[in-house]
Amino acid sequence: MTALPTGLPTGLPLVGLTVLEFTHTIMGPSCGTVLADLGADVIRVEPAPAGDHTRRLPGFAAGFYMYFNRNKRAVAIDLKTESGHGVAADLLQQADVLVENFGPGTMERLRLGWEQAHAINPRLVYCALKGFLPGPYAHRPALDEIAQFMAGLAYMTGPPGQPLRAGASVVDILGGVMGAVGILAALRQRDRDGQGRKVTASLFEAAAFLTGPHMAGEAVTGEAPPPMPARRSAWGVYETFAAQDGPRVFIGITSDPHWRAFCTAFGRPDLHEDPRFVSNTLRVANRDALREIVAGLAATRTAASLSELLDRAGIPFSPVNTPSDLFHDPQIAVRALPVRMTDGREVRFPALPIAIDDETPGLTRQPPALGEHTTEVLAALGYDPARIAALRADGVVR
Repeated sequence: MTALPTGLPTGLPLVGLTVLEFTHTIMGPSCGTVLADLGADVIRVEPAPAGDHTRRLPGFAAGFYMYFNRNKRAVAIDLKTESGHGVAADLLQQADVLVENFGPGTMERLRLGWEQAHAINPRLVYCALKGFLPGPYAHRPALDEIAQFMAGLAYMTGPPGQPLRAGASVVDILGGVMGAVGILAALRQRDRDGQGRKVTASLFEAAAFLTGPHMAGEAVTGEAPPPMPARRSAWGVYETFAAQDGPRVFIGITSDPHWRAFCTAFGRPDLHEDPRFVSNTLRVANRDALREIVAGLAATRTAASLSELLDRAGIPFSPVNTPSDLFHDPQIAVRALPVRMTDGREVRFPALPIAIDDETPGLTRQPPALGEHTTEVLAALGYDPARIAALRADGVVR
């Protein structure tokens, strides 16, 4: 295990908080990651003997477990047995928070639903991460992609007639983060009245929250928004342009000062004075002519020199990166976390995108092996070695 105080080595804000995480895939684990990175003792409860199926996912999901389970401890319990349920109940009595993201009714069948858990520990904050908040769809299972299609996000992402999911699991992650927000709010309430509460966050409502601004746009203009690739831009320059050596660079000129700085950087004060371009409204109205001019200027420089020029001028810009480029990005490198992969390689991944007093929470635990902390967690509950050994021999824990 790599010890690593790469940020906030002491005094993390959630130190002293115990979280039980009954989760899989992304939504639940991302919620736990936020809490763990901020200092909570997050204990992943995986099913014995096989563990979380996320550990074995192939294809684009192969890295989910390693990315979303840093800074946590792991125990493995067969919750379908009486002895396993007893272990879970003992854990619940000592916990501050429970997080789960299983299908509707699963935790209730395991006798660990909200009402059952609240009876065991009335101070427990119980976070259920579901496909839908209470309502007519609450019984349905859901996935990130389903929520994207239902909420119009896929429609807005792809070109007309070709709805397309976003290029990351944005709804799973946002749903998990909103769950963490709800947990922290419920803990604040508990500070006042001593009572635990049930918090629910969901995929569909998270996706609708993302597309809500498009609804607002329709309410203001009376026009249904077209997909983003076919949108009418609010700015005259807001797209990628080809550099001299081929790569494309995104340039966003969203204000009059940006336009002035752009004209100055390229030595073209005449453009700043051109009556077609003196305001954003006019730049939008004359966008085709403006795009041709900007494209011509961008093509006089390599991508590297164009980026350097725009950076010096204070103009919003970006190369068209891939996720692979982030392994070498100097901004990411400042806070990147050295995660050890199952084959022993150390790979640096983005940290939690938060800084407190300019410090970002670091890595305190590597993603745990299956059942890595079962013995120490049960010992802390008062289980003696013989009892732990007997549970392990019976297959109740691993």
